[in-house]
Amino acid sequence: MSAIVRLVGAFALLLVASAAQAQNKVPSDRVLETLVKASLLTLNDANVTGNYSVLHAKLSKPFRQQFSPEKLKATFREFSQGNADFDIIAAMKPAYDPPPEVDGDGKLVVKGSFPTEPSRLLFELEFIPSDGEWKLIRIHVKLDSNS
Repeated sequence: MSAIVRLVGAFALLLVASAAQAQNKVPSDRVLETLVKASLLTLNDANVTGNYSVLHAKLSKPFRQQFSPEKLKATFREFSQGNADFDIIAAMKPAYDPPPEVDGDGKLVVKGSFPTEPSRLLFELEFIPSDGEWKLIRIHVKLDSNS
């Protein structure tokens, strides 16, 4: 259990470190991986528990205004009803395709996958600078069994 607490603590420290980097450049590999994993693991926790409040709190203000915790729950119903649990990604490295970039609107766009089995976890995440750090503005996740 203490290893998990240390891992969560390390994620939190890296997210704080990302505050200084939330500008118009792609964060370092380490910070980028932390952003991706923290976002997806928070979604996974929400799907497993049915409580989307923490995920909602971590979203950018425009995203929070558009999606209440209840709307998030309805949006990700397929994952929670299908008992999808992808916490194994904490021990995996994401593969990015295409490479992460900051687009013309200043959004950090990150697309890729994790080699989960039997289905690969595909993700498309977009972050905007908010309160000095990158925060989610868009999240799209699916399990692809045709990989």
